[in-house]
Amino acid sequence: MENTQYNEINEIQTKGDEEKAFQLYLKSAEGGNFYGQNNLGCCYEKGIGTTKDEEKAFQWYLKSAEGGNSYGQYNLGRCYECEIGTIKNEEKAFQWYLKSAEGGNSDGQNNLGHCYEKGIGTTINKKKAFQWYLKSAEGESSAGQYNLGRCYEYEIGTIKDEEKEFQCYLKSAEGGNIYGQYGLGLCYQYGIGTEKNDVKAFQWYLKSVEGGNSMGQYNLGFCYEKGIGTTKDEEKAFQWYLKSAEGGHSYGKNRNEEKAFRWYLKSAEGGNSMEQYNLGCCYENGIGTTKDEKKAFQWYLKSAEGGNSHGQYNLGRCYEKGIRTTKDHEKAFHWYSESGKLHLRCMGCCLSTLVGVIVSVLTGVLL
Repeated sequence: MENTQYNEINEIQTKGDEEKAFQLYLKSAEGGNFYGQNNLGCCYEKGIGTTKDEEKAFQWYLKSAEGGNSYGQYNLGRCYECEIGTIKNEEKAFQWYLKSAEGGNSDGQNNLGHCYEKGIGTTINKKKAFQWYLKSAEGESSAGQYNLGRCYEYEIGTIKDEEKEFQCYLKSAEGGNIYGQYGLGLCYQYGIGTEKNDVKAFQWYLKSVEGGNSMGQYNLGFCYEKGIGTTKDEEKAFQWYLKSAEGGHSYGKNRNEEKAFRWYLKSAEGGNSMEQYNLGCCYENGIGTTKDEKKAFQWYLKSAEGGNSHGQYNLGRCYEKGIRTTKDHEKAFHWYSESGKLHLRCMGCCLSTLVGVIVSVLTGVLL
C-alpha cells in the first residue's frame, strides 16, 4: 500500500544525497520534530542513507505516532500489521490506522478500509470498509481509488456500478498505481463501464507490469497470443505466460476469466451469437463462473439458432453426449451438419445408430 510521505526523501534521493537526507532527518528527529521522526523511520526501514534497521524504524515511527503525526501513526500501523521491527499485532495495527485515518491521512484511511474489509484487528464490516476507501479516494490516494473501484466491481459495502468502477480505476491508474492500471486494462479489454478498446487495454497492462505488478503478466501473454491491442507474437506470449506461472499468480488469470464471463454475458444477452457460444463454453467449463451444464446447453442452443457454426457444433455434441439434454443422435447429426464441421467420429456414431440419419444421407444432405 502506498506511502506518500516518501516524496520528500525521493526528491533528495534523485539528487544522490541520501546520506545528507538521513543526517537532516536525524537532526530534526532528535530535536523532537514529529515529521522528522517519521521520515527518519522511513530511512531506517528502507536503508536510505544508512544501514537498514527495522527495529530503529519502528522506534522512530512510535515516537512520531505518539506525538500525533498521522504519517507516523500510519507507518506504526504497518509495522504492527507486517511485523516490521516488532511482533505482529493486528489489534494495535487497527488502532493506529484508526488514529491516522481520523487525522485525515488518506493512506491510513485506505488501510483502515482494508482492516474493515478483511477483519484485521476488528470485525468485518463491508460498509465501513467502503466508507473509508471513499474518504481515502477523495483524499487523492491512488490505493484508495483502486480499492474503491473494487468495491463498485464486487459490491463491497455498496451496489455494483461499472461506470464508477471504471472511473476509480482510471484515477488510480493515472496516479501511478500498478493495481489500478491492471484494473483499468481489464475494463478496456472487456468494455466494463466504458467502450472496449484493445489498444488501451494492452497499454495499461504493460504499464502495470513494468511497474512491478506480476498479476498483469498473464494478461500480457494473452494479448500477445491473441493479438489484442498489439501484433500477435507467440514468443512474447510464451515468455509472459511463463513469468506468470513462475510467480504462481493464478489471481490474474481468474480475474481475467471473470471479466471475460461478464463481457460474454452482456453481449450474449444482446443477441451476439458468437458471445452466446463463448458464454456456453464458460458455463460448461466453469470459466469465470460456477459450472452449469444446463445453462451451457441453453446458450449453445441460442447461438446455434442464431447461425453460429461453433454454437451449432457444440449443440450437436450436447445431443450426442446427452449433456444436460436427452441423447438424440438425429439432432446431433443435424447440428453437426449445420455447423459444417462433420468429423468422421460424429458421422460414424450417427450413421450406425439412426435410420433417420441414413435417410437424410440418402436424400443428399452430405453431398
